[in-house]
Amino acid sequence: MPEPLLEPLPDPRELIQGAYRDFNARHLDSVLASMHPDVVWPNGMEGGFVYGVEGVRDYWTRQWAILDPKVEPIGIAQDEAGRWVVQVHQVVHDRAGNLLLDTIVHHAYRIENSLIVRMDIE
Repeated sequence: MPEPLLEPLPDPRELIQGAYRDFNARHLDSVLASMHPDVVWPNGMEGGFVYGVEGVRDYWTRQWAILDPKVEPIGIAQDEAGRWVVQVHQVVHDRAGNLLLDTIVHHAYRIENSLIVRMDIE
């Protein structure tokens, strides 16, 4: 009997790029579907972290009510610790359209079983 074919795991780069694309389009449920239910996510607005997909949902809902952030990945590479580090062009406007921030940041992701389990801002 032939062995069943195993589906290859998706490329982490595709997972990450899709998450940024969905974030910028404000497709909240699609981004959250790329995360582990117990994800650890940085709270770049207030400091510290939020926990779990519902914590991320609440955080982004508050953030998007007062800010209009756009994040475009420029480069993605795996570091020696196995994290996926993304160089990101981040542009943030307030809800009136005033530019608040235009900078390059680095986001470091830990991915397990094709789900984001942690992100850090570096």
